[in-house]
Amino acid sequence: MTTSTVGGYAHPTWTVCVKIPGRVYDQTMNPLGVFLCVLASLRSIRLSSATQSRSNMRAPAMTALAISLLCLAIAMLFAAPASAAETSPTKVALVGCAHIHSPDFVNRLKQRKDVKVVAVWDHDAERAKRNAQELGAPVVEDLNQIWADKRIKAVIICSETIRHLELVTAAANAKKQIYAEKPIGVGAKDAYVMAKAIADNGVLFQTGYFMRGDPKLQFLKEQVAAGAFGKITRIRGCTAHEGALGGWFDKDWRWMADPKRSGVGAYGDLGTHSLDLMLWLIDQPVTRVTAATSMGTARYENCDELGEGILLFQGGTIGTLAAGWDDVSNPVSLEIAGTEGHATIMNGQLYFQSKKVEGADGKHPWTKLPAGQSHPFERFLDALTGKPEVALITAQEAAYRSAVMDALYEGAKGQKWAEVQQPAGK
Repeated sequence: MTTSTVGGYAHPTWTVCVKIPGRVYDQTMNPLGVFLCVLASLRSIRLSSATQSRSNMRAPAMTALAISLLCLAIAMLFAAPASAAETSPTKVALVGCAHIHSPDFVNRLKQRKDVKVVAVWDHDAERAKRNAQELGAPVVEDLNQIWADKRIKAVIICSETIRHLELVTAAANAKKQIYAEKPIGVGAKDAYVMAKAIADNGVLFQTGYFMRGDPKLQFLKEQVAAGAFGKITRIRGCTAHEGALGGWFDKDWRWMADPKRSGVGAYGDLGTHSLDLMLWLIDQPVTRVTAATSMGTARYENCDELGEGILLFQGGTIGTLAAGWDDVSNPVSLEIAGTEGHATIMNGQLYFQSKKVEGADGKHPWTKLPAGQSHPFERFLDALTGKPEVALITAQEAAYRSAVMDALYEGAKGQKWAEVQQPAGK
C-alpha cells in the first residue's frame, strides 16, 4: 500500500493485479477502484458458477464476462495511478566526498529506497570513483552537468570547507535543495553570502548540527522557553575528543587539520557543535567574544588543537565555549545556570534542578524526556521526499554560527574582544 495526494489530502492506494484469461493487468487504485474490481470478480464468479451447471447455456457466461468488463472499466475511471514522483526515488548528487562524515552519509543513502544518487563529483578523481562505486552511481567530472540536470533535485555537499562558497552558491542558483556539512563557511563574509543565495532562490537547506536532536537537549530547550531557569546567567558548552592524540586526521581526513582548506582548526571544527547548542538554547544575539587557542601536541602544522572562549549575549548571559582534539574524556558537555534553575549534562546523564518543576531537585538523573529527533541528514532526506513538518536548521542559523566562530578566532589572534558581525538588517 502507498498513498496518493488528491485535493491536498493523502489517500491510501493499493497495487491490484487483475487477471483475465490470457492477460494480466497491474494497476494502482484507490479504495473505490479496488471495491469495484472486487465487485466485478464476485459477480463473475457467481454467474460463472451458475453456468457451469448448465454448460449448454452460453448466454449467462457471456453476460457474466460483459458485466465484469464493465465493472473493471468503471474501476479504472476511479483509479488513482501513482505519479512518477511517488513511484520512483528522488534523485540526488553527491558533490564532494572529503568530509569525515561522508562514509556515514553514503551508508544512509544506500539504505533509503526513496532516494537515489545519480551522480558523484569530487575534485579528487580517486575519491569520487571510490564513493561512486559504493553508491552504484556514475562519476561526473563537470559540475555544470549536475547543475543543469533537471532530474537532480538535491545535492549533498561534503567537500572541503574552503570549497563551500563556490559549490553552495552554484547549487542554490541551480535551484537544487542543499545539504552542506558544517561549518557552512570559513568566516562571516562567505557564510552570509551563501545564506543569501539560499534564501533568494528559495531552496531547502540543512546542515550537520546533530546534537539538537538529543532528547536531553530537546527537554532543555522546552524548559528554557518555559522559564524554568529564571534569568539565565551562565551557559557553558564543551565538545572534545582525542582526534589529534589518535591521529584521526593523519591520512584520509588530513585536510580537516589544515586551516588553509578547512578554514578552522579543532576549536572551530568541534566547537561549532556546542556553539550551535548555546545559540539555539539562549536564542539571543552574541555581541562580543574573545578566545584563546593552542597548538596542543602540535601534531598538525599551523593548526590549533584546542581552544576556550567567552561570549557575551545581548541579554546579559555569559557563555564559555571549549573544544579540542586533545581530550581523553569529556565528562561535562553542557551547563546552564539561572536564578531559579540549573542543568548539567554529565557523562551522558542530565541533572536538572528548578524551583518551578516538581521533582526537579538535581540529585538524580532526569529521565522524563521528550522524543528525540532523527539525524539531521535523515531529516533532510525526509523533507526532500515530502515528509511534512520536518525540523531543519536554517541557512541563516548556520551562517551566524560561522560569524560567531570567526569573531572568536579574531579575538584569539589579536588577544582582544571582537565584535560579532550580525546578519544584514539585524
